[in-house]
Amino acid sequence: MPTQSPPETKARALGINHVALEVDDVNAALDFYSQIVEFSLRGRHESMAFIDLGDQFIALMEKRTQSPDKHRHFGLVVDDKNTVKKTLEALNVKLLPGEFLDFIDPWGNRVQIVQYSDIQFTKAPHVLRGMGLKQLDKSDEAVQALADKGMAPEKNLGQ
Repeated sequence: MPTQSPPETKARALGINHVALEVDDVNAALDFYSQIVEFSLRGRHESMAFIDLGDQFIALMEKRTQSPDKHRHFGLVVDDKNTVKKTLEALNVKLLPGEFLDFIDPWGNRVQIVQYSDIQFTKAPHVLRGMGLKQLDKSDEAVQALADKGMAPEKNLGQ
């Protein structure tokens, strides 16, 4: 059977919509993370909960099966990394050695706390230009969701 060549053009990766974390108990996970950071609950469905992060979210899902993460991790962006560090220390959460603020949650998920001001997180027009994109439209539903939170763009990003 002949193999097919991939198309010459590829879709452009633009970001991450959500991260799913497996936990043993969603209520316990919500309690744990609510002690560390302020967040809103986007919703719940069966054995899942969704922590709202603006136009992104974290999905907490019951039934973790793998061993604790050693290197695999996700970066959680916060407005004040030092406050999170103090909170983790006050909660006796063991911080991992290294140059970053990493810890393992009670279910084995490795989390890296990242300071918003230190990273290129927003997709502002100058960032879009740096990515080689002239325009990044949002669907009407996404614009409305942002508007509901007071974050509606004045016009499509990048224009």
